[in-house]
Amino acid sequence: MKLQRKNGLRATALGALALSGALVLTACGSDDNTAAGGSGEKTGAASNIKCDDAKGQLLAAGSTAQKNAMDLWVKNFQAACSGVEINYQAIGSGGGITKFNQGQVAFAGSDSALKPEEVEESKKICKGGQGINLPMVGGPVAIGYNLDGVDNLVLDSSTLAKIFDSKIKKWNDKAIADLNPGVKLPDTEIQAFHRSDESGTTQNLHKYLSEAAPADWKHDPKSKSWLAPGGQAANGSSGVAAQVKQTQGSIGYFELSYATAQSIDTVKLNTGAAAPVEATTENASKAIAAAKIKGTGSDLALSLDYKTKAEGAYPIILVTYEIACDKGNKAETLPTLKAFLNYTVSDEGQKVLAEAGYAPLPAEIAAKVREIVPTLA
Repeated sequence: MKLQRKNGLRATALGALALSGALVLTACGSDDNTAAGGSGEKTGAASNIKCDDAKGQLLAAGSTAQKNAMDLWVKNFQAACSGVEINYQAIGSGGGITKFNQGQVAFAGSDSALKPEEVEESKKICKGGQGINLPMVGGPVAIGYNLDGVDNLVLDSSTLAKIFDSKIKKWNDKAIADLNPGVKLPDTEIQAFHRSDESGTTQNLHKYLSEAAPADWKHDPKSKSWLAPGGQAANGSSGVAAQVKQTQGSIGYFELSYATAQSIDTVKLNTGAAAPVEATTENASKAIAAAKIKGTGSDLALSLDYKTKAEGAYPIILVTYEIACDKGNKAETLPTLKAFLNYTVSDEGQKVLAEAGYAPLPAEIAAKVREIVPTLA
């Protein structure tokens, strides 16, 4: 894999989560995934990875938001652990959960926690147990736009809700103009893009709009499918970003990494704080730092504050979970599953992401995940 690092994004909040756009997979080529010793000697970045009894192939699928992080983790883990192949399909959170609950993958990546009905369904696969949510990475959902002559755009939750609900249709609408005094806004039709697949990114945007602009957003905040009328659909965050990049007058939502990789302008949000807040890893960290664990037992689902008005806190945030069975995992893949997740949440796994522009998990949450992963059975 050929990796491109974007300079200038360095997370500074070590006590918070952030999913940055600093590390972006740009092309696939041939990697030298061999390392001396397999589960014995390790070299380079993989030096502290513990392979334990990992072997064979591990299938996983889900969130596109964590794809860039997963690519790095997989590369390092495979380099350290000879004979191991981890295949992660970035098909969207909904698709990942479906595959998990059908027993097709060992774990799923999701930008939202399992719904109660999904937990019940998981019990058919997790014999004697159920699917649990293990937070691993998180960060801002950027609102990207493409508008010639406008490189500094401010919106608030109300105007954003009306844009995505097809109630504001032109860029020079008074509501947008009032938030951008002195900015020459064109009389251009707004081309709004949304996800066509089931997505936790969509769900997190739904939650933000529902909580921050309840009078203007009446759609189900729990839905992973896009519910608002109008707009145009594209598959995955990469698909939405590609459409925004090439379409004049467009707007869409995707993880910051996609905006950074393609140099797409992003909206600053008027949250009620003293100044509009930009979508950055540090600003998302300020919002995510207040996350509370709402799950019980081995489940570490988090509650996020989408209505924050804290200075510099960017409120459209997500946390990506790895979803696995607490009990009832397949015996042939369990050792590899545990070894891989032990690595991703380890100091080594988190440090690698931090060096690439990500921020590690909050210490107290990381500690809880580290306690639970070894207990998977």
